[in-house]
Amino acid sequence: MVECKADGSKNSEKFERVRDIFGALVFDKRAMKEHLPKNVYANLEDAMVGRKPIDPGDADIVAMAMKEWAIANGATHWSHWFHPLTEITAEKHMAFTLPSDDGTPLETFKGSDLMQGEPDASSFPSAGRRSTFEARGYSVWDISSNAFIVKSRKGGTLCIPSVFLSFDGTPLDLKTGLLRSLDSIESQSLKLLRLFGQRGIKYVRMTVGAEQEYFLLDRPRAQKRPDIRFCGRTIIGAQPAKDQKLDHHYFGAIPTRVLSYMEDVERDLAKLGISLATRHNEVARCQFEFAPLFAEANIACDQNQIIMETMRKGAREHDLRLLFHEKPFDHMNGSGKHLNFSLMDSEGRNLLKPSTNQRKNIVFLTFLTSLVYGISKHFGFLHAVNATAGNMYRLGGHEAPPAIISVYLGEALTEMFHEIEHGLPEFKKRPTVDLGLAKLAQINAFDSDRNRTSPVAFTGDKFEFRVPGASQALALPVTAVATIWSWGIKKVTAMMEKKVEGGTDPLDAAIEVMIEVMRDAGNIVFEGDAYTEEWRIEAETRGLIKSKTTPQAIDLMLEPSTVEMLEELGVYKKNEIESIHDIRMESFCTAIEVELALMFGMLYEGVLPAVSKQMILERDSFAALEGEKFPEGAELKKFISKLAKAKAELLKAADSLAELKARITDLPTRERAEAIVGEVVPMMRDVRKKCDEVELLISADIWPYPIYRNLLSLSM
Repeated sequence: MVECKADGSKNSEKFERVRDIFGALVFDKRAMKEHLPKNVYANLEDAMVGRKPIDPGDADIVAMAMKEWAIANGATHWSHWFHPLTEITAEKHMAFTLPSDDGTPLETFKGSDLMQGEPDASSFPSAGRRSTFEARGYSVWDISSNAFIVKSRKGGTLCIPSVFLSFDGTPLDLKTGLLRSLDSIESQSLKLLRLFGQRGIKYVRMTVGAEQEYFLLDRPRAQKRPDIRFCGRTIIGAQPAKDQKLDHHYFGAIPTRVLSYMEDVERDLAKLGISLATRHNEVARCQFEFAPLFAEANIACDQNQIIMETMRKGAREHDLRLLFHEKPFDHMNGSGKHLNFSLMDSEGRNLLKPSTNQRKNIVFLTFLTSLVYGISKHFGFLHAVNATAGNMYRLGGHEAPPAIISVYLGEALTEMFHEIEHGLPEFKKRPTVDLGLAKLAQINAFDSDRNRTSPVAFTGDKFEFRVPGASQALALPVTAVATIWSWGIKKVTAMMEKKVEGGTDPLDAAIEVMIEVMRDAGNIVFEGDAYTEEWRIEAETRGLIKSKTTPQAIDLMLEPSTVEMLEELGVYKKNEIESIHDIRMESFCTAIEVELALMFGMLYEGVLPAVSKQMILERDSFAALEGEKFPEGAELKKFISKLAKAKAELLKAADSLAELKARITDLPTRERAEAIVGEVVPMMRDVRKKCDEVELLISADIWPYPIYRNLLSLSM
């Protein structure tokens, strides 16, 4: 091994090949085979794919093997690791080593510990549906996702992915609904495939790959701004002369300091069995992206949470400030978590991959049609699960799609659907592009261009859902997509079954159903620029605009058709989705109220004193020029008057903010949300504009907060 020191990191470390360390801290199938008896491993594998429940006797053996493996890898504690409705992860560490009756240290971890825990549930959000004295909650091992070790400086913790339920079985987490939706789409997909005669398929899995965008700032500078420290975004800040106008940052050379950080994150994630397929500069200054390999949806959701937490820890070690907020800087690109998804069967076939074989192509088109149909009827749910305070600032500009949900299929698919009415369509072979240079080979052209303004776009062999925000947990958006797709498959299958029962060949039945469905779902398909005012007007005539504010979008979770769909497919009961709705509404209000309080504080603690200091400085200069005896005196007098006027306006604005804050504090949540979007956000926008204007008038050594120009700078 070669001893080396990574530029920017604090500690020397030995170079290791990724393949040698990959998955070293994951209790995956490789580790299970090594540490478990063959019969127990076989039983566990059956349980992992849902063939049968795990036997309690096997659980004790698995727990013992998992404990020995974890301790051998430095773990001192274990924890059930779950996804509460806060959208971050939760863990309660339990020690492996406890004293026996005679005081002798004893390492213990039983099958009952592995299978089920009982962390206190009283302080997790429940939208008022549980009293604080109702504390009991259960964490239950999710056997389909591998346990892993999170290392610390003096040991580590074995994390066991789990669902989290209240005493009466009500989900208190995001994973329970996710697993239910994945079960639903699998069962509906298998039913459709068997209608096509594919009875040998054992399972169908939804696969997900989520692009993670983020900003990195110099930590000492960023921590001098209260808004970045507590909101993860700037609530005041004048636009710099050079932000992203030159488009030089995108795919540019990665700054050395950032590359060192990326390499450390990649290595830590490799040990946790996570591969980051790409890393690169994004469009805005100091904005970057990681993209992992595709994984089964449940595992992908767990891995994204692990990725985000690993990135946070790595940033602190490199003295960087990591921002996942959807819109950290005004007038610049925000950060999304583009959700790429498809379906894969037990034979390893991508069900969204087009084929030149007509029969296979009908299967592909049927699954694609089912998704489009589901979105056309339940697009409100897709909008609702991504309606957050951060996305309120991000969606609709700077490459982020608008909140209006539409589907982009591309020229080739659109043409194919037009051809369906005339018989079995063929997916034409991709043309080649001759570059006219002898040294360069011809390249395969894609069937259609990408539409970055479309919220949901087909991108060749998968769909890309561009609406989710960078800070969001993946689980709820994936649940929404899986549920809507499952509903579409169910309806299409039922329509086909009626025709097959009447004697129609399944392929002909599929074509007939596709024609009917695509005519009905045409309202959701749009191939043009979704940023234009013309599209907004057209979308309204198509019935695609059901909400115009974030609170109204959150309310779409409770549309009767959505609740009916969720209950029909067994994903959520009405009271469960009502809890999620209420928690997200409260979360939206709280996020903006924190920003409001910080804006008020930054005005009085920093901005107003800075204006006063600048005025004193200018008055001293005016006095030194003996009033208006010199030509410069008149200009200084005008400048002082300008500062005085700005200060008066800011004082008035601060009073208005305080009055508004006091007025909305005790309102019911839904009324508070309306007041926030109707009054608070517009007022904060006006106050920001005044602050940004005055920032340009204040000396750099007087202005209290690091400005954009200094924040958005990382040395190479």
